Amino acid sequence: MSKRFRDRSDAGRQLAVLLTPLRGQDVLVLALPRGGVPVGYEIARALHASLDVLNVRKLGVPWHEELAMGAIAAEGIRVLNNDVIVACSISATVIEEVTSLQRVELDRRERLYRGGRPAPEVRGRTVVLVDDGIATGATVRAAITVARAQQPKHLVLAAPVVQRSVADMLQREVDEFACLQRPHHLYAIGVWYERFPQLRDDEVHAIMARAAAESAPAGAGPSPAHSIGDVETPDAPIK
Repeated sequence: MSKRFRDRSDAGRQLAVLLTPLRGQDVLVLALPRGGVPVGYEIARALHASLDVLNVRKLGVPWHEELAMGAIAAEGIRVLNNDVIVACSISATVIEEVTSLQRVELDRRERLYRGGRPAPEVRGRTVVLVDDGIATGATVRAAITVARAQQPKHLVLAAPVVQRSVADMLQREVDEFACLQRPHHLYAIGVWYERFPQLRDDEVHAIMARAAAESAPAGAGPSPAHSIGDVETPDAPIK
């Protein structure tokens, strides 16, 4: 195995080096909660870019959850994969039931992580989608679909470690792809980190609050004293 990352912040700083050509553009970093947020924070700082979250929920086929029939995001955005819907003979009723269920969690995360701020404008901007690692690619593919629906000028996908076969697939779906490690077999993302705690909602909120304070105009008040370092808790689940 190649050298592991110390934690998500270390991975974000290393990943940011690959993205330095984007500095000076109108860049929006969209991190996938929860684990992508500390990675995205470091990238946004390095690029002097805005940081926000992309709360996306995959709409899995009820009897095959890993198979995505669509995805939802804030502002009522929903994209559907008609090929899967037709192939699996999924009824409109089932689609609405799954959408309603996932919307509950999506709305909860929107309220908690964004703190009442409106979703950022994506159209016409350079958008960097960030996660802390990609194994199957199911959630990230849903995020790409949602981001594309909002018509960014340039869409970049960035993750510290991505399974090689998945990386080959994903880089065809974005305009630019950045990752540091592409192992042939990615059994668990956590093994690539010395410290890989599962983040709590309040930790994600703290990072987002700090990012918002740091990007606020001068005189808007001091940054809250939040620590963004990973804490020691059990490994997060595979993605």
